[in-house]
Amino acid sequence: MRGAREDYDLWASLVGDPRWSYQGLLPYFRKLESHFDSHADPKIHGFKGPIKTESVSYAGRKYPLRQPVQAAWNAVGVIYNPDINSGNPYGLAEVVENRVRGTRQMSSTAYPLDVKIMTESLVKRVLVEERHGRKIAIGVELEDDGQSQIIARREVIVSAGAYRTPQLMMLSGIGPSEELRNHGIDVVLDLPDVGCHFLDHVAVPQWWKLRHPEKGLAIGSPTLSDPACFRGNPIDFVALQSVPLEGLRQALAKDEPNRNPDEHPLISSQRVHTETITVYVAQNPQDPMIAVDGTHITTFMCCMIPTSRGSIKLADRDPRSAPRIDPNYCATETDRYVLREGLRKLREALRDTTAGQEIIESETVEENFQPLGPNTDDQAIDNLIRRQAMTLYHPAGSTSMGKVVDGDLRVKGIDGLRIVDASVIPTPLSTHIQACVYALAEQAADIILGICSVLP
Repeated sequence: MRGAREDYDLWASLVGDPRWSYQGLLPYFRKLESHFDSHADPKIHGFKGPIKTESVSYAGRKYPLRQPVQAAWNAVGVIYNPDINSGNPYGLAEVVENRVRGTRQMSSTAYPLDVKIMTESLVKRVLVEERHGRKIAIGVELEDDGQSQIIARREVIVSAGAYRTPQLMMLSGIGPSEELRNHGIDVVLDLPDVGCHFLDHVAVPQWWKLRHPEKGLAIGSPTLSDPACFRGNPIDFVALQSVPLEGLRQALAKDEPNRNPDEHPLISSQRVHTETITVYVAQNPQDPMIAVDGTHITTFMCCMIPTSRGSIKLADRDPRSAPRIDPNYCATETDRYVLREGLRKLREALRDTTAGQEIIESETVEENFQPLGPNTDDQAIDNLIRRQAMTLYHPAGSTSMGKVVDGDLRVKGIDGLRIVDASVIPTPLSTHIQACVYALAEQAADIILGICSVLP
């Protein structure tokens, strides 16, 4: 799923480079895609790319709750959107997945590159030299007994991901000088934003008891036996919505009292604030009393454009150690407000509408806690968020474009060094970031092929 046009246009505005706008990335979304619907708009979709896409219905998965779930969302004003990847994903949209015959497609098989891959080879640091007053990345040093080095013929490209890329940068002496000195690492370049501005999507799961589980409505029921239903996630739709703007203004004003909230990008253009996923299984229940027996379904309420920012720091100077990850989830009133309003809208769809009442008997909660009701106050919902919030595993932003790298993905202040992974994404995207990372990599390849080596 690509996300909203406004997200990418904000990215381009932040870095002053139209190549990272929605229109700038659209050719790469089309290039990478082999779209399932041959009648789709060729100005939006591609049909010959390496990444296969298919919708739930195209894959032949027919879940019995599809129509009731759609009716429940329609009843609260969330209307069906026929193409989630049009740049305008608002509404209730069918999930589009990257699968081939029920199996998720991996980039390693979709892009069979003619490269040598060294497995079990941990990079210790990027090697940087001073040449004629310029700092130039010349290769990498491996963490092994022989202290092996690999020297670059043109440039070094780091693609270690939003957790490990900032760690590797700091282990190489590139990052906040105070953080480096705290771990006894010589400062090659003081780059304060390395490891900062980390962002991720946080989700709040809930479990709902079905009114008629004997009808075979969820995974685990012995009467739900169609093999097609097991060839992918048991999902039909995601609901993508905005939250009430007046409450959002008030939340933004609390977080940033010296800024006019009407000028904030969360308000100044239409944005997708929440994503709701309805999964036809009791998925990862925190309450051990909920069995995967077809009696429950799960929902996930996701904050898609968080204003909270976390950090990645070093645990020590050992490259084998995991970095210290502080996601700083829900640190702002804005993020908490968005989740509260999203949870209220979800409760309304499942408990107050005729369609919702026909399929849901009750919300199942832990002992000593109450289900959400029409008058549940902010404090009680905040307690729910604290208890159950989890990551959607969409980490990004920890070596942000505009701060750590430029529009060509070159690390500022170091020649011959680029970063190509989700850590460069400078602003939250209201989507699952897989398609964006593919498009980013496709554009990065064109940028790199069009620029000569900086090495003498």
